[in-house]
Amino acid sequence: MAEKPHLNIIFIGHIDHGKSTTVGRLLFETKAVSEQELKKLKEEAAKFNKPTFEFAFVMDQLKEERERGITIDIMHKDFQTPKYYFTIIDAPGHRDFVKNMITGASQADAAVLVISAKDGIQGQTREHAFLAKVLGINQLIIGVNKMDAIGFDRVKFEEVKMQISTLLKNVGYDVSKILFIPYSALEGDNVKEKSPKMEWYSGPTLLESLDTLIVNPKPIDKPLRLPIQDVYNVSGFGTVPVGKVETGMMKLGEQIIIMPKGIKTEVKGIEMHHKALQQAEPGDNVGFNIKGVDKKDVTRGDVVGPAGNPPTVAEEFTAQIVVLNHPTAIAPGYTPVFHLHTAQLAATIVEIVEKKDPKTGQVQKNPEFIKNGDVAIVRIKPSRAICVEKYSDFPQLGRFAIRDSGATVAAGVVLEVKKKA
Repeated sequence: MAEKPHLNIIFIGHIDHGKSTTVGRLLFETKAVSEQELKKLKEEAAKFNKPTFEFAFVMDQLKEERERGITIDIMHKDFQTPKYYFTIIDAPGHRDFVKNMITGASQADAAVLVISAKDGIQGQTREHAFLAKVLGINQLIIGVNKMDAIGFDRVKFEEVKMQISTLLKNVGYDVSKILFIPYSALEGDNVKEKSPKMEWYSGPTLLESLDTLIVNPKPIDKPLRLPIQDVYNVSGFGTVPVGKVETGMMKLGEQIIIMPKGIKTEVKGIEMHHKALQQAEPGDNVGFNIKGVDKKDVTRGDVVGPAGNPPTVAEEFTAQIVVLNHPTAIAPGYTPVFHLHTAQLAATIVEIVEKKDPKTGQVQKNPEFIKNGDVAIVRIKPSRAICVEKYSDFPQLGRFAIRDSGATVAAGVVLEVKKKA
């Protein structure tokens, strides 16, 4: 049987709107989780005094999460639809965990924004929709969950749909291309099978909607770029970095360079989902073992490229940012934390070149400060050597989020990079 095309999908949205339950239900309906496993989780959920949480427990495997009933880390789980093979990146909705969501979103081909029919748009619904757009997720499905909690009422569904359509338009999505799916993750209505309780709805079920997604053409013609997520020491194999191939190909026996340190080495093995590969292409989450490199010399946020075409290391870079959520205003000298591909580092906004008012399009050169809602072009100086690429060349390595005191303050894309000498 030919292998199905693969997509990475992320489930985003406000805490308690049912992301984990949705994911658990999809895994159960596609037989990625068995009746037995579910039965065990049901007993577990009862033990933690969280009846109805059994689906959520499929993803929330950390004990702390079970006790608090929230999703902390990013989990990877696989399932299949008739058309595709999906890896789910389950993103936390809880505010403190937005940085994990950013890491997750930067790997996703598509997102399902889960919104509770009962509660409508909440703070994180807005923030996640915005981040998804800035982080380059152009394929979005809106899951209107908890239809059971509103008696499967069409009027209420249409209301929520209207609200979220306005939000998505403001963020920059083309709403005409987006599916809105009413469903109940808990009861299973309209997840896999059409529900008789919503005869007024004629669109696809949640599972069917996933098969309307398209696989983006893979940027194979570009040079290899693989941001490192983690590094392991595997006995018998030595140093094994892990990450997702963003562009180009990684081939067995290839000479590579790891930037910013400039470590040259050879790819001795590539593995994905415990299968050895001859080569890895864009979208593949792989582990690869390298020759003669100590684990401590390679860190999360480093980027792998071909020895002959190393990833760019920035002295400084110019970017377009949107200020989302800053308590006062941002002025030159501001040094927050930047989340750039898999790297996290402090960087200083050294100059505000110009700002645009997104409502009027009016441009002001060298303003003294920028505030919420402003779109600006800024010059940024990283606090240490870091790989940055122009968004137009390598979108995956040219977008970032800015965080301060546990909140996402701004997000942006890289326009120009001044290379480190």
